[in-house]
Formats: sequence, C-alpha cells, structure tokens
Amino acid sequence: MRKLSVLVIHNQYQQPGGEDAVVRAEAGMLRRAGHHVMEFTRRNAVIAQYKPWQKASLCVSTTWNQNAYAEIRKVIAEERPDVAHCHNLLPLVSPAAYYACKSEGVRVVQTLHNYRLLCPSGALYAGGRICDDCTRSLASGIKRGCYRDSRLQTATLAMMLGAHRLLGTWRRTVDAYVALNQFARDYFVAAGLPAEKIHVKPNFLLDDPAPRCGTADYALFVGRLAAEKGVLEMLSAWQQLPHIPLFVAGDGPMRERVQHLLRQPSTAHIKLLGQVSADDVTAQMKNARFLVFPSRWYEPFPMTLLQAAACGLPAVAACIGGVPEVVVEGKTGLLFDPHNLEGLVAKADWAWCHPVEMAAMGSAARRLYQQKYTAESNYELLMNVYQAALSN
Repeated sequence: MRKLSVLVIHNQYQQPGGEDAVVRAEAGMLRRAGHHVMEFTRRNAVIAQYKPWQKASLCVSTTWNQNAYAEIRKVIAEERPDVAHCHNLLPLVSPAAYYACKSEGVRVVQTLHNYRLLCPSGALYAGGRICDDCTRSLASGIKRGCYRDSRLQTATLAMMLGAHRLLGTWRRTVDAYVALNQFARDYFVAAGLPAEKIHVKPNFLLDDPAPRCGTADYALFVGRLAAEKGVLEMLSAWQQLPHIPLFVAGDGPMRERVQHLLRQPSTAHIKLLGQVSADDVTAQMKNARFLVFPSRWYEPFPMTLLQAAACGLPAVAACIGGVPEVVVEGKTGLLFDPHNLEGLVAKADWAWCHPVEMAAMGSAARRLYQQKYTAESNYELLMNVYQAALSN
C-alpha cells in the first residue's frame, strides 16, 4: 500500500504535557514507517509576549483564525497531504483548520485528547466534582469561570463551542475521530458525536524504556499539581500512612498549597520533587515500589500509567474514566474509589505490605504494555483510522 502523506496540526501548550508528547511520538512513528509528515504548529508560549490588543483579539480568533485558515490552505496546496491529523487547535489555530482542509479536499482526523468539544475547561470537572453542565448550557461554565478561574477566558472558549455547535462543525467537517479508550468513545457518542466516526486508538510509547531491575523504598506520584488530579486528597490520605515515603514529581497551579501542606509535621515523609525531566521520571519509576494515581476526572488515557506499565511498575489508581483499561484490579495494580479516602489508604497500605504480590502485578503490567501499547501495534490502528477517514 502507498505510504500516506500526513499533515499534523497542533497548538502546543504553554506547559508541555502528555498531549504534546503524544503528538511528537505519533509523528515520529509515522516517519519511521516511511510516511511523509508535515507539521503545522503553533506555540501558546508566544501569548506571553502579546500586546494587549493582540490578547483581546483572541476572543474572536479562538473561534475563527483567518490567518491559520489561509496558512493551512497554503501548506496543503504546496504539499498535497492525503490526511490532516488535528490535535489541540486552541487558541492560535481554531476550528478554522477543519474548513481549510475541507476546502482543499483533504480528509480530517481529530484526536480527542480531552473533552474540549463538550466543556470549556476540557476536563468535565468543576467545584471538586465531575460536571457535565456545559454539555447542556455553556452559561454555567462562564458563571463559574471554569477555565483558569477566568470568566473572560471561559466565555471565549464557550463562544467557540457555541458557534461551532450551531455550525455543525464537529459532525460535518471531521471525517474520523480518535478516542483514546472505550469509555471516552461511549461518552462522546452519548454527547452526540457520530458513532460511526469514532475509533478507539490508545496512546503508546514510541520507545520502550525497558523494565526495571530493582526497587527502592518509596511510592511515587507523577503528574500536574491540579485539583482534578486528586493531589490534595492523596496528601490527606498519606498523612495516615507515615510508614510509606512518597515522592511527588510535578508542578502546577496547586504548587503553593502543596508546599504549605508539606511544611506540617504529619507530612515529613512526603518529598516534593517539582518538575522533573522525562529521563528522571523514568528513573524514578524504575526505583519506586508502586505508582499512586489519584485522579478525579475522566482521564482519557494517562501517559503516566502507560509509562509505569512499560517500566513494570504497578499502580494504585483511582477507578475512573479509562483508568481500569490500563490498571486491572488485582492483576496489573489496585483500584480504589476516588471519592473514598479510606479506600486509598487501605489499598496503599496493602501494596506497601505485599511487595512480592505487587512485583508480580508490575510484571503483568509490563506484559500488557508489550501486548497492546507498543508503537508497532499502534501503527496498525492508526492506519485503520486514516483509511476510514479516506473512505468516509
């Protein structure tokens, strides 16, 4: 079969995260397989240098960026890709990207890395709970200022969502969607996206980190220090686990609150590592006894759990969203109810007191990764999505 040429369209985040890593890995996988890959990239970091009038213009251009529309059409005219694969489009690209591709006869694939098509914050999480209010009325999200605690920024995203819902953009201009797990696919179908267009393709690792050889005496958390990640609940639980050292790797909006909590005598066994490099994350995973994953939102497909599994590190994880598709209770780790603090305490204590059983679960997690989440298996799934888009 002829190797497809692919235009990757992505708006990088101000703080690089899992989605940016997935986009890089997917482009790398395609290039290794011999595909011609073009990248249309915008970087949110430039917004910090914007003048006031430029920042104000985002209120409109987030819904329709005419410059991005024209530039994408120009790239397509010059390169003639077979497929355009979109990831994050906000705020510097906008859904105008879909229309640019359609005007040039190029099929569009969109990966659903989060729930942004349904929710201004993208997380379906507000006020310390799962929230789907904006699937019915975007006004509630604006009142709360769900995106970055800002009513103005939330209103900007709500205007974009409202406009493109009215235009039918999500149904008409995208030929195939990639959901990262079955849970997310079912949720988007229930919310109104065409079921026949949504394909399940999980995340993957481009390079195998190799399994760990030994362990040290600590549990590990890796992730953004944010409310939806369950960080404060985890720290509260860990005050009841003084015998289990906990390393916390990550940064985010709750950093100051976390630092304040860690000044208390009851948290002396918890160490905040801050933001660490990808190599350091792998090193920490290969030494930890188990990973703690206390997330409270519908995680589409956490790269942290995938990296841990590849390293042979078992997880004690919240049973929510797509997490149980990676952490299988009693086989590749342990699951707890994210709303039950005592459940986390009990599972973490059991994991610490049963190192042999947890090591066996780590080996099983490694086998699951090798069976389902390598670049080789993911490549075939991606080609199936592209062919579905081309034949739609």
